[in-house]
Amino acid sequence: MTGMHADEVLVADETVRHLLADQLPEWASLPLVRLPPAGTDNQLFRLGDDLLVRMPRMPGPAETVAFEHEWLPRLAEHLPLPVPAPLALGEPGHGYPWQWTVVPWIEGETPTPDTFDPEEWAVSLAAFVRACRAVPGMDGPAKTAGRGSPLAAHDDWVREWAPRADPSLVDLDAVLALWEDALAAPAYDGEPRWFHGDLHEGNLLVRDGRLAAVIDWGAAGRGDPAVELNAMWGYLPGEVADLYRSEVGLDEAAYRRARGFALAPSISALTYYRDTTPWIAERSLATLRRLLASMD
Repeated sequence: MTGMHADEVLVADETVRHLLADQLPEWASLPLVRLPPAGTDNQLFRLGDDLLVRMPRMPGPAETVAFEHEWLPRLAEHLPLPVPAPLALGEPGHGYPWQWTVVPWIEGETPTPDTFDPEEWAVSLAAFVRACRAVPGMDGPAKTAGRGSPLAAHDDWVREWAPRADPSLVDLDAVLALWEDALAAPAYDGEPRWFHGDLHEGNLLVRDGRLAAVIDWGAAGRGDPAVELNAMWGYLPGEVADLYRSEVGLDEAAYRRARGFALAPSISALTYYRDTTPWIAERSLATLRRLLASMD
């Protein structure tokens, strides 16, 4: 097995079986099936018919496990759609270095414009964003770094990665002009709001033509709600991006900040995943091109 990150831990099936036997013996006899890679942060294993084991593959995502275990069950009580609130928190062992979780298995499929009506996609996702934004703070910690934290906290990151981008693919001056515009937008000065932070189609499930669940909350937290507009330039079908923006209901300053929130991970992913995971680099390039087009 090879990984997409230099500091990645490759999780063997036998390691998961040993951890289950030691820590969650009530589930240890259930069939365990390794799932194909579906993201950048976790290795997933289906456990029986109703459960999913999530094993972080590198240190950054591992730091969010305890947060998800503590806060997702509390968030779930306020949200209109199912979320994979952890049922159990596992501890390191058998050479695996981090905490891990067991969550419910939620049936559904990844949305595409062919299987999920784009307007329904935009409206239902925006409704979920508004519901999440309305969840009481519950004294949850406000983000000081990562998605949804003050945009200025991302400045060093963008200025480090932007010059590394292939100049035949993106115009560095245009990228930095977009970034400067985002930084110049009025800062968010309201109460920190709950957000998911990574609303792309890989983290959504649809069933019977309707949005059925929002999964993978590793980027979630409380902070600037503008971060949820990122979906406009990601996987959300372009023809309904403005509908989504209208339904989310944030102002022009949030829209400008949101372009910065979308730029920061895309400009780094374009180079970081170029050789190891080309499809992510290609997705990031598409996002960057949509972002730059929005400045015209």
